Amino acid sequence: MALIQELQVILFKPQGSIDLEGGKTLSQQMAGVVPQAHQLWVIDLAEVNFMDSSGLVPLVKGLKAARQSGCRLVLCNVQTPVRLILELTQLDTVFEIFHTYEDIFTTVKDNSLVLAG
Repeated sequence: MALIQELQVILFKPQGSIDLEGGKTLSQQMAGVVPQAHQLWVIDLAEVNFMDSSGLVPLVKGLKAARQSGCRLVLCNVQTPVRLILELTQLDTVFEIFHTYEDIFTTVKDNSLVLAG
């Protein structure tokens, strides 16, 4: 798993499966970031081909932590199996989901990130 911090964008790139083990790894990665107001947390799921219900826990906890800190958390590059889990649990209506990483910044015109909602 790679973690890249640049300006006010925190990019998480989990790989493989977000199940019990993968979820723990993602949780640890997110816990290692000190949230600051107006950061944008991006979880790029391009390399995640499987997620089960235990994998949803770190996503929901991450979203809650981001919102409490005045950050914005979005998902991008969501693969079909993962999208199905999000749709079945109706979490696709809770998370902001973008088709690609680049779409995040074409939708958000101002990269200075007045994004907290």
